[in-house]
Amino acid sequence: MARKPPRSRRNTPPPNRLPGKARPRPTPRSRRAPAPAANETRHLTGARGTAASAGARRKPSGAESRAGTARRRARAAKPVKLVKPAARAARIPAARRATAKRVAAKPPARAAVARAPKPRRFTPPDPARVNALLGGLRAHYPAAITALDFGTPLQLLVATILSAQCTDERVNMVTPALFARYPDARAFAAADRAELEQLIRSTGFYRNKAKSILACTRDIVTKHGGEVPRTLEELTQLHGVGRKTANVVLGNAFGIPGLVVDTHVSRLAHRMGLTNQKDPVKIEFALMPIVPREDWTMFSHWLILHGRAVCNARKPFCSRCPVAAHCPRLGVGASQ
Repeated sequence: MARKPPRSRRNTPPPNRLPGKARPRPTPRSRRAPAPAANETRHLTGARGTAASAGARRKPSGAESRAGTARRRARAAKPVKLVKPAARAARIPAARRATAKRVAAKPPARAAVARAPKPRRFTPPDPARVNALLGGLRAHYPAAITALDFGTPLQLLVATILSAQCTDERVNMVTPALFARYPDARAFAAADRAELEQLIRSTGFYRNKAKSILACTRDIVTKHGGEVPRTLEELTQLHGVGRKTANVVLGNAFGIPGLVVDTHVSRLAHRMGLTNQKDPVKIEFALMPIVPREDWTMFSHWLILHGRAVCNARKPFCSRCPVAAHCPRLGVGASQ
């Protein structure tokens, strides 16, 4: 095939034209001019169509512009007709008026929340009711004593330390061999810690208990000559001895009145309405002016025995309680 000369290759072809149209075919990425509306002008070919389109978009004349401005000013100067609330409400459909009434009648969210009632202020119990409680407990438990077996104040002190988080029955099973191996405070103070831990292992928390017994007996030997002190202040200064342990020793070994507040005493003091305190020390000080001093030690024994036998934690036996007539049973949900 013969090759075309360079002159012929440089000639560009004429632009494509639509049949019957005076403008070229649109190419990609080119924006086509919007066509005039059908009611403004008709489709014409050539220069006539272009002239007609230009005539349709002519600017308004001076008279027309002044007339439009006058109309806009007259519309702005026209007074606004205010609609009365009654007339406005009459235009709203009946269903919408009912919904609006329900929304208006609904109280606000903050007022709808029910406020918790304020707790009632605790009032001290009636002395007559307290005397009735004490009389009923005294008659029901006439020979109340501590459940721990001991022969000396030191043995009671050690047994009370071992009774923490442990039953009195388990402590009484451990103490005979323990007291036979260590008869006095000097023997406890010189004891081997590993051997002492093995002797008291079944009581639980034996490492901490062995540490407390060794430190306590060493304080008794060095500060008190091997004898257990007889005052609350001196007892509470011993390592591992608190107010509860000190009151147990004072009331049962020395006959000095002391209020022992354990879990049973704390629970029953609340149920009987004797105090509203939560801390054991605060409960002890709250019971001191209510219970006569000579009954402090026995009162603790009565509540401990009553809490184990009748007034248990989950479902107390209120039907056979000797003081049910004088007990408000605060916090008791179900009873037997």
